[in-house]
Amino acid sequence: MLKKLFINTLLICAFGVFTCNAQSPALRSTIAEIAKESKGKVGVSILNIETGDTLLLSGRNHFPMQSVMKYPIAITVLHEIDKGKFGIDQLIHINKSDYYNTYSPLKDKYPDGNVDISIKELLSYMVSLSDNVACDVLLKILGGPDKVSTYMHSIGIKNIAIIASEYQMAQAWDVQFTNWVEPSEMIHLLNVSFKADFLSTESHAYLWKILQETSTGPKQIKGLLPAGTVVYHKTGRSGTNAQGISAATNDVGIITLPNGNHLAIAVFVCNSPTDMPTRESVIARIAKSAYDEAIK
Repeated sequence: MLKKLFINTLLICAFGVFTCNAQSPALRSTIAEIAKESKGKVGVSILNIETGDTLLLSGRNHFPMQSVMKYPIAITVLHEIDKGKFGIDQLIHINKSDYYNTYSPLKDKYPDGNVDISIKELLSYMVSLSDNVACDVLLKILGGPDKVSTYMHSIGIKNIAIIASEYQMAQAWDVQFTNWVEPSEMIHLLNVSFKADFLSTESHAYLWKILQETSTGPKQIKGLLPAGTVVYHKTGRSGTNAQGISAATNDVGIITLPNGNHLAIAVFVCNSPTDMPTRESVIARIAKSAYDEAIK
């Protein structure tokens, strides 16, 4: 019986469903069952940063990022600051022409534009509030989305593409799929960027501060975790098309465990016909299941 189970596990690993490394078979089964409830395509990647335990579910497939891309954009901006290209307190002028019909607390606060905003504040708007205007302004000063992809590839994050701005994604449904990542690669990025020497001390601290302050998606990764659990995360959501399909409901981040270890997790729910509460519940229950397993 044990031999049969071992062979079946090897077959699962060989076909790329899961990377098997000391994770509970029960957890794998639980996550797979939860994922079915989305009636779409679900990608999951989990890593205990300190122990190295991993789990993948469709973790090497391409998933549209939507606003999850703001996390690698923020890293790229902070890298350029560390190089001396920009200053974090440098003011960027925002014109009304930078605005368009999109989600933007920045635009709501300054509806007439013609305002100077520091890069530091733009980063906070982009990451913590998922502001689309702030995102596109930062992409503009970087020189375009390809600058982010190029930097990601230079640090070994290969299975990612950032091609379109938020404005470009808003112009046509299919454009969002040009900004993709593999869940396993997102976990790689979380792991690499969490290391204290990845950026300067100041930039590293600010990156994780604004990720901890993320206010979007409170019912996703954080939804079922114990009150007070420290979570650094970035969400991403698409709209729903005329056929009732939501292309992306995503959340990626790092959960701080009670023993001080850290659980990196990425959950991407793609092309789901279910409603938002169902999609959020899928993410929350996957995160809670991984958390419960990690603290046993």
